[in-house]
Amino acid sequence: QVQLVESGGGLAPAGGSLKLSCTISGGRVTATAMGWYRQTPGNQRDLVAATRSGGSPTYADSVKGRFTISRNKSRDTVYLQMNSLKPDDTAVYYCKAWTPWGEVWGQGTLVTVSS
Repeated sequence: QVQLVESGGGLAPAGGSLKLSCTISGGRVTATAMGWYRQTPGNQRDLVAATRSGGSPTYADSVKGRFTISRNKSRDTVYLQMNSLKPDDTAVYYCKAWTPWGEVWGQGTLVTVSS
């Protein structure tokens, strides 16, 4: 069964940095696109950034210039480099992969930014 394994969440001060990682496991699957979403209590899950093969990355306006999404050469891992973090970036971050067999979500990793 294909799964997404996330890591890299945690606590960071305002102005600090964190890097999230998400790796496809459980099968030889090539995702056509991968991305990151985030969710706070009582709110919907919103797109943070996404990247697809042959296309330019997409970013939410709130993170443009601060966050960078990338994938490794084997295209089974996606990263989210988060710089200049703000308390408003505090959320559970979810990885998502679009595969030929459907969409797959990670379990979520908590990012907390202290003021």
